[in-house]
Amino acid sequence: MEYQQLIALITFAFVSTVSPGPNNIMLMTSGANVGFMRTIPHMLGITFGFSLMVFLVGFGLMGLFTAYPIIQQSLRIVSMMYLVYLAFKIAKSKSMTSEVSDYTPMTFMSAACFQWVNPKAWTMALTAISVYASSTAQQDILIVSLIFGCVNVPSVSLWTAAGKKLQTLLQVPARIKIFNYCMAGLLIGSIVPMV
Repeated sequence: MEYQQLIALITFAFVSTVSPGPNNIMLMTSGANVGFMRTIPHMLGITFGFSLMVFLVGFGLMGLFTAYPIIQQSLRIVSMMYLVYLAFKIAKSKSMTSEVSDYTPMTFMSAACFQWVNPKAWTMALTAISVYASSTAQQDILIVSLIFGCVNVPSVSLWTAAGKKLQTLLQVPARIKIFNYCMAGLLIGSIVPMV
C-alpha cells in the first residue's frame, strides 16, 4: 500500500469511526449512565469486533452475499429489529441516580457481536475493503483491519468520555431520563437509511 493511500485510509477510518452511529450513541449513553471505566469492555468489544469484521469481509464474506442475496436482506431485517430493541432498553433504563439503576453496559462479547448487525459497521467495512484493499493483496486486507483497530481506540474513547462528562449535568433523574430518550431516538434514527 502506497504512502498516500495509507494516509487516505487513516483519514477515512478516523472520520467514519468518530462520526455518529449506533456504536457511538451507545458509548455516549453508557459513559453518561455508568462512567468510563465500566464502559471499557464495550469499547474494546467494538474495536476487536469491527476489526475482525473488516478482516473477514476482506477475505471473501462479500462473495457469500453476492451468491445469496437473501442472507444480506435477512441480516438487514435482524439489524433493524435489534437496534429497535436496544433503543427500547436505553429508553426504559432507570437513571444512575435512582436507588436501583438497571442500566447495564454491553459486555466485550456483546459489543463485538453487535458489529455484525450494525448497519454503519457493514457500510464502513465494505467501503474500506473495496476502496483500500486490492483483491489480490492479502496484506492490504490485514493493514485495513489493523488501521481500523488502531483508529477505533481514540474514537470510542472520545464518545465514552463525552458521555462521562455529561454525568455532572445528568445528576437529576429527569435529565438522565430525557437524555436516554434522546439517545434511544437517535439510535432509531440510525435505522432510517436502511429502510
